[in-house]
Amino acid sequence: MRLIRRHPEPPISPGSQPNAHPPRPDRSSASPDAGGRLNLLLSAAGWQPDPWVDRLPRILEPIGVQSHVAASARTAQRVIESNPIHIAVVDLALPLDEGPESCDAANESGVALLDLLARLPVPPPTVVIKRRRSARDDRREIAAALKAGAFAVVDRPNAQNELEMLLEVLGRCLNRHYAGRWPNSQPPGFAS
Repeated sequence: MRLIRRHPEPPISPGSQPNAHPPRPDRSSASPDAGGRLNLLLSAAGWQPDPWVDRLPRILEPIGVQSHVAASARTAQRVIESNPIHIAVVDLALPLDEGPESCDAANESGVALLDLLARLPVPPPTVVIKRRRSARDDRREIAAALKAGAFAVVDRPNAQNELEMLLEVLGRCLNRHYAGRWPNSQPPGFAS
């Protein structure tokens, strides 16, 4: 049984532009009620070959982590509304919607997703993937993410050692927020 759940965007309405980016493969075979020991929201922007957001679920699946992958803020919102999220990985460059018109900096919605997570009855710990910008912008983003309650801020994992660092951060997050144990299937205060 696969525990990766890819949450697709709604169908394109007539007259709108089709997505100019090639779609990511949907490896989801989990049923809607499939549950892991931990629900992990992975929001990611970008279209690199073999991106971290596709590699991480393959690593975590065998230990019972159910990854919910969202390529836009709207998709992430639907995931949050329909699943208890125990840990969230939020890419600050996450677009509001998928499509060619949402690939510019003006449509980045990672900070809005952080705000949404912070307003939940029981906010999950968040790990923020920062954009690669100038040193001055990096300092501002890190300060803003930590002020919004982020557990950690990391660079976008491109190389294998960077992915290993993200795994270490997720392990520390689990230890700190859940005392090193798997969270309950529903965090306290989650209303279904």
